[in-house]
Amino acid sequence: MESYMNKAIELAYRNTLHQGGKPFGAVIVKNGEIIATGVNEVLSTNDPTAHAEMQAIRQASRVLNSPQLTDCEIYASGQPCPMCLAAIYWSGAKAVYYAYTEEDAAAIGLSTRHVYQQLSLPMEQQTLPITRIAPMTERNPMQLYKQRNNL
Repeated sequence: MESYMNKAIELAYRNTLHQGGKPFGAVIVKNGEIIATGVNEVLSTNDPTAHAEMQAIRQASRVLNSPQLTDCEIYASGQPCPMCLAAIYWSGAKAVYYAYTEEDAAAIGLSTRHVYQQLSLPMEQQTLPITRIAPMTERNPMQLYKQRNNL
């Protein structure tokens, strides 16, 4: 476990040193073998979802040809943010390990605490307006999915 965490931290360090990226790295391990790695590429790609864990999950899913990472462990240099944690849950990974805490990230201006706080509130109390607009079309993608998948 220690070697995988050290790899995630080294990826984060090199990303910051050589790429000018944010200090986050991730490693995904299956059956004792590293199958994917990722670094935070938000600044280099202008993609707010390009966090290290997300990049590693995308790579692992391609390697396994499956969105399910049920037998995988994720090693992240930093505590996963809410977006990454949600993706980890969706992937079905069996465990997550991290080195640096949310407090460590906050100390260098990279806190995600506000997102955790917003998500803990009922939708109508969150600061981002989220409004449902009822569908006004006959074409129902939910019904189509149900039919195509015999649900």
